Amino acid sequence: MSSVIAATRFSVLDRSRVREGHTAPEALRDTVELAREAERLGYHRFWVAEHHGVPGVAGSAPTVLAAAVAGATRTIRVGTGGVMLPNHRPLVVAEQFGVLASLFPDRIDMGLGRSVGFTDGVRKALGRDKGDADDFAGQLDELLGWFRGTSPTGVHARPSEGLTVPPFVLAMGEGADIAARAGLPMVIGDLRDRDRIRRGVDRYHERFRPSAWAREPYVVISGTVAVADTSERARRLLVPEAWSMAYSRTHGTFPPLPPAERVESLALSAKERGFYEAGLTGQLAGTEEEVERELETVLKDTGAQEVLVTTSTYDRAALLDSYRRLAALAGLDGATRR
Repeated sequence: MSSVIAATRFSVLDRSRVREGHTAPEALRDTVELAREAERLGYHRFWVAEHHGVPGVAGSAPTVLAAAVAGATRTIRVGTGGVMLPNHRPLVVAEQFGVLASLFPDRIDMGLGRSVGFTDGVRKALGRDKGDADDFAGQLDELLGWFRGTSPTGVHARPSEGLTVPPFVLAMGEGADIAARAGLPMVIGDLRDRDRIRRGVDRYHERFRPSAWAREPYVVISGTVAVADTSERARRLLVPEAWSMAYSRTHGTFPPLPPAERVESLALSAKERGFYEAGLTGQLAGTEEEVERELETVLKDTGAQEVLVTTSTYDRAALLDSYRRLAALAGLDGATRR
């Protein structure tokens, strides 16, 4: 095994993707079961995401789902990738994570993003607009202040104040600069655009200011990693998500994941085909040997300390097999005991 890979942490982000013919409640239960398997295999963290009003995603309440995951596991770190801070009042977010950290000490992570609702309708329902993302740095500072007890309001966040819940910034756009100035760990993706990742990591390292939260830069790279016994089987794992992304780009709505064989039988327009092929290109997908080579390259290029795997697909058995194969090639403790 590569020494670079051996020195790297591996974690999982699951977005509770709904599958054709299955329900949203099933997707949430699948997330909890995947967390149990990730813990058995030795993955470092298990994170859940926030999406609102999206037909193909059941994960709309990340702190609630994180509580379910933490309650169903014993040792794996649990968190969010992320809570979209512009959608919420920082005090409420602090209180939610304070409760989680009190119930599950030393296991909770606070991953934070700056996106607002996916559509105008969702933003209106949330009482937000695109401009709310512009003050993400200020919202982040206010949130961290609730844990430090420095709010100028004189109000104290209970039970959050005095607790240490590790914060992470999801670096989209200017997120790398915000993470660096705040002295926080950074999560950056996706793995298809290696040049953008390198530029973001370089900016982060150049501008990082040590803080009480992190004395040194800490980089998590995120994206799809699919491993199978053949290159073709690994590529087929990517097909449902690639089609769903292409459909969302051309129809304005993100649908449930279809089986790969149905996608392969569809007649796509030229525009859909372009987005679809782009979704299949540049991903880390292949046999163990192929993925190991690609992982070693991207880790050397970025100097990242951790990989957050975000793979979604229709075939749950194939997805679990991919995570098991990845755990084995990374030398994770649970994989080597199996």
